[in-house]
Amino acid sequence: MSGHGAAQPMTSEKSGPLSGTAAVPGDKSISHRALIFGAMAVGETRITGLLEGQDVLDTAKAMQAFGAEVVQHGPGAWTVNGVGVGGFQEPADVIDCGNSGTGVRLIMGTMATTPITATFTGDASLRKRPMGRVTDPLSLFGTRAYGRKGGRLPMTVVGAESPVPVRYALPVASAQVKSAVLLAGLNAPGETVVIEREPTRDHSERMLLGFGATLNVEKTAEGHVITLQGRPELRPQTVAVPRDPSSAAFPVCAALIVEGSDILVPGVSQNLTRNGLYLTLVEMGAAIEFQNPREEGGEPVADLRVRFSDAMKGIEVPPERAPSMIDEYPILSVVAAFATGKTVMRGVRELRVKESDRIDAMARGLEACGVRIEEDEDTLIVHGMGAGGMPGGAVAKTHLDHRIAMSFLVAGMAAQKPVSVDDGSPIVTSFPIFEGLMNGLGARIRRG
Repeated sequence: MSGHGAAQPMTSEKSGPLSGTAAVPGDKSISHRALIFGAMAVGETRITGLLEGQDVLDTAKAMQAFGAEVVQHGPGAWTVNGVGVGGFQEPADVIDCGNSGTGVRLIMGTMATTPITATFTGDASLRKRPMGRVTDPLSLFGTRAYGRKGGRLPMTVVGAESPVPVRYALPVASAQVKSAVLLAGLNAPGETVVIEREPTRDHSERMLLGFGATLNVEKTAEGHVITLQGRPELRPQTVAVPRDPSSAAFPVCAALIVEGSDILVPGVSQNLTRNGLYLTLVEMGAAIEFQNPREEGGEPVADLRVRFSDAMKGIEVPPERAPSMIDEYPILSVVAAFATGKTVMRGVRELRVKESDRIDAMARGLEACGVRIEEDEDTLIVHGMGAGGMPGGAVAKTHLDHRIAMSFLVAGMAAQKPVSVDDGSPIVTSFPIFEGLMNGLGARIRRG
């Protein structure tokens, strides 16, 4: 059983050339933040292009529970009437964040410096994920958290009565932790400072500035030092959500490995803190053209023209690139299986505490498909079999992880024998139109 109902087995068979336009949904990270920042502004924020996957819908429900008025007006079109910084009311019921680690961690940060109490839970996958990496720095503000052993959900968070500003150096590269601390700092007096040794996705900083916060980012010997002035009055905005580069990764990578493919993926975010996968694919020899570069909603975007690439070669991915592509390693490992030579991915320990242990899930699934794999705690190495070389014919366990499910369904499009997943139902959390979109391009994905 999945956290979203009955398990949904799915199978992907070798397809003919993929062609057409892949209009992927809005960016998940920006969609979460647009709802949360809108709830903290005073007045009406208008959002277009919002991702309407289950993760984001759960965040919308949470903002309603904390007192904001959140209304859908049409596909991707929403408004949020906010309650102001520090204006959250105490929710009457448990906040269920479903499968979303981003949602629960950012919402915890948002309420952490308001003197209210909230209890959070999620699906079976989210209840296994550690929350201490967020609640530990939030405790510096005066926040208290009470959860299960290992700092896991369900968890009750008691907001600080008299919050104090903090200075916090991130022990691991995590945009979720950085954002949670900055969100908590909004309702603390004085300056809250976050230091990150390696830059992570910067959507929160961009959006804070857009909503009227006073924020400064400086590169020093310590790393990136982000200084936020507390207790601003955030101004409502019109937010145009660009298309999600993490979702775009699936049709892009499918086109690279399916013989004869030629597709267009329009309007994909090219934020430098999110484009690590695309840099890596180009280095491997992928035929990707970045057309019509422009800015939409404060984010750089481009249209991607992607064609089958039968001469891709394995490379060593720089470990410092990991923060800019942490969600894309599962699908990269599939592409690596269709390249020649070995692809070495180091510095990926963070994958072991995502929706699943993604290193283990991809390693076991690829091995079942006939691919040679090496791994340790912080490394995944895929020995490529060349274009069309993966035998396939396996059933991969998804462990309630949407990206694992989609990665193996992409693998089945180019493998010699069909590839199945034991449960594709979590895909709805981030990419609800995945199945229809891919089949519309020419894939052969079926349920059961």
